[in-house]
Amino acid sequence: MLNKKIEKAYNDQINAELFSAYLYLSMASYFSDKNLAGFAHWMNLQAQEETMHALKFIGYVQARGGRVILEKLEKPAHEWESPLAAFSEVLEHEQYITGRINDLVKLSGEINDYASGQFLLWFVAEQVEEEETATEVRDKLALVGNSPQGLLFMDKELSTRVITPATPAQA
Repeated sequence: MLNKKIEKAYNDQINAELFSAYLYLSMASYFSDKNLAGFAHWMNLQAQEETMHALKFIGYVQARGGRVILEKLEKPAHEWESPLAAFSEVLEHEQYITGRINDLVKLSGEINDYASGQFLLWFVAEQVEEEETATEVRDKLALVGNSPQGLLFMDKELSTRVITPATPAQA
């Protein structure tokens, strides 16, 4: 049976993961409105990935005999100064999520829930990748500055993103 304290923390994390998806869908809409289809594609895939993360938490809570309780999602922003500002927010948000995951790992240790500790290791590694990717795009956008050619190049580059499904060992 899942400890009630960590069950509550997982429910909070499910909300945070779903908000992440909601935020990235809002960003996808923003980019689509700016005719930056590659940026919108990247954000749509990011939203799908965050939804998969929420589902992973939901499955784990249920497998451990816990109860998933979904809460209301906060309204995300819908306007950004620039693509650079949007990706700066992506990085800040991913750093926030990393902190939340680290708090879950700490809590699992405090309550001697080694199964949760093991489960969370996948998310620890995932957040390293999330922050690295967001930093890379943000830094390239900073280099591009106000160059329309550079922005179009970035749009084309981001349109090539694909999501590789997790293998059973990773799930």
